[in-house]
Amino acid sequence: MRILVLGRTGYLGRHVAGHLRGLPGARVSGAGRTPGHGVALRIDLGRDPVGRVAELIASAAPDAVVNCAGATGGDAVTLAEVNARGPAVLAAALREAAPAARLVHLGSAAEYGPGAPGTRVTESAATCPAGPYGATKLAGTVAVTGSGLDAVVLRVGNPVGPGAPVTGLPGRIASLLRAAGPDAGAVLRLGDLSAYRDFVDVRDVARAAELAVTAAGPLPPVLNIGGGEAVQVRELVRRLADTARFAGWIEEDGGGSDRSADVSWQCSDITAADAALGWRPKHTLDESLAALWAAARPDPHDPGGDGAP
Repeated sequence: MRILVLGRTGYLGRHVAGHLRGLPGARVSGAGRTPGHGVALRIDLGRDPVGRVAELIASAAPDAVVNCAGATGGDAVTLAEVNARGPAVLAAALREAAPAARLVHLGSAAEYGPGAPGTRVTESAATCPAGPYGATKLAGTVAVTGSGLDAVVLRVGNPVGPGAPVTGLPGRIASLLRAAGPDAGAVLRLGDLSAYRDFVDVRDVARAAELAVTAAGPLPPVLNIGGGEAVQVRELVRRLADTARFAGWIEEDGGGSDRSADVSWQCSDITAADAALGWRPKHTLDESLAALWAAARPDPHDPGGDGAP
């Protein structure tokens, strides 16, 4: 089975490609905007014309394509290019070059917008994203689900686990904790930590992508991939600090990020993913945080190393 992974060098892409390589008989190739380890094709879905993308996809002749490419930050133009135009271009190129290939696209729970406290949102819920990130991810989802291809969107919650980038909260907190070290006088000054989020281990996301690639028959157009529980961000920070044996203080200044603005509660109902794929998360949040910290902390055998993948 030939599988093409777009966004191969990103956080999710690295884990997805690594997981797919374990499939018997799988030939996994990578594509991305910039050259890097495991990238065989240079494809910029945000800017390349459909014809060029189709030619490159035809050369790979994939049986399945997993689109992990996405932007979580930047201005509205960047977000629209990568998150909205990208999936639309990919779908058009696949219709031309590999119409029988299955497309697995990684969406985001941010597409739903604010949730009602105490409830889990299902795939049939109305989508009302609160900012440009969620809006552009939703546009990408619509492009995929309306493409007429054999396609499924995995609407991913907040990924956490080994290798989490500093552009996301778990990775940023791990980086701050590493910098603080054992200093009992260290102070971590953070924004408002009162929101609730649905965290899911990146390795469970990779397993969901594998199951979506290999599942027989058509799949539902959208499947939620999350932990299925809402955890207060303050609790996640506390647990990660405990894992790191942080001896200092944590202070909240009340500020927040643009990406999570006006969303105080997010929690996904993951029943449909269980029914369609036999998927449920295997890793607990504590296991995810332990793996994140193990990858972020310095290697005790290499004073100059950072232990990151």
